[in-house]
Amino acid sequence: MPILIEISVKMDKLTDRLTIAQPDDWHLHVRTGSILHTVIAHTAKQFGRAIIMPNLKPPVTTVPQALAYRDEILAALPKDSSFEPLMTLYLTGNTSPEDVKKAAEAEHIHAFKLYPAGATTNSDAGVANLADAYPIFAAMEKLSVPLLIHGEVTNPEYDIFDREKIFIDTQLSSITREFPDLRIVVEHLTTQEAVQFVESAGSNVGATITPQHLLYNRNAILAGGLRPHFYCLPILKREQHRLALLQAAISGNPKFFLGTDSAPHPTHLKENACGCAGCYSAHAALELYAEAFEQAGALDKLEGFASFHGADFYGLPRNSQTITLAKQAWTVPSHYGDADNAITPLKAGEELSWQQISN
Repeated sequence: MPILIEISVKMDKLTDRLTIAQPDDWHLHVRTGSILHTVIAHTAKQFGRAIIMPNLKPPVTTVPQALAYRDEILAALPKDSSFEPLMTLYLTGNTSPEDVKKAAEAEHIHAFKLYPAGATTNSDAGVANLADAYPIFAAMEKLSVPLLIHGEVTNPEYDIFDREKIFIDTQLSSITREFPDLRIVVEHLTTQEAVQFVESAGSNVGATITPQHLLYNRNAILAGGLRPHFYCLPILKREQHRLALLQAAISGNPKFFLGTDSAPHPTHLKENACGCAGCYSAHAALELYAEAFEQAGALDKLEGFASFHGADFYGLPRNSQTITLAKQAWTVPSHYGDADNAITPLKAGEELSWQQISN
């Protein structure tokens, strides 16, 4: 495995080009309808596959619903695209062990997503009491179906900046203890404590990290004015946590892999009195990660994080195609989509130093 990594990463120091195996996005929101048609080409241009989040309205809870959603995504792809959506089911209080069995037998279903009720966008159907889901976890453990977790408590008595740590201490530690062989992905890590938990857990526990949590701390939201396009859940944390996430991402540890959590919302729903949570990063996902890895002096570690670790964790073949980035500046558009559903991307109007030039 290390030999493959050494062979496939090509960094031409004269032309400042970086070629890696085509990456995958292991945590992605593409919505439905007109928003789906606006955003899906951005992901398909860079990634071979993506784990698709099921928190639509209504949520995607059954295999037939997931397959119908998959068909909608495939129909929205650019012509001749080879992008593959990897579907997930939303775990609710009504999910049964039989549902787990059906998912395990379905070719295109790859995991269940657990949202504690009220944790983030469209999570009202999530599980209110995690102990009630233990029979489902047992079935998933037996059938080797991954559990993808939004790791935050939702009780309003807890400070929003502490909710991930409290979830790990009070919920996730119990789940991993009760189900030691359950395959778990702790989604969008944001804290040093979460990194330490994943590092100390078994090889069946992995984690995704977003570009915004590698590039920014909470000052990006709050310093100098309220900036809603940096608002996501889990929320950005202190600088010490950003540095811990960056160290995990560049470490080469196969437990950590790329998951953008790109979450498109119309600009008018972000820029209002109660703005939606989510950063839209699919337009320049790999360029944003390259910026973070370059700042850390670790571009040679990007391929493992982006292209290999996630595929290996899910037991899927690594992509055989490559993608090339060039060190050439470009300005991110102010928005994507039409006037009714304009989406403001991360770094709108700003300059990025890396740009994809082939796939």
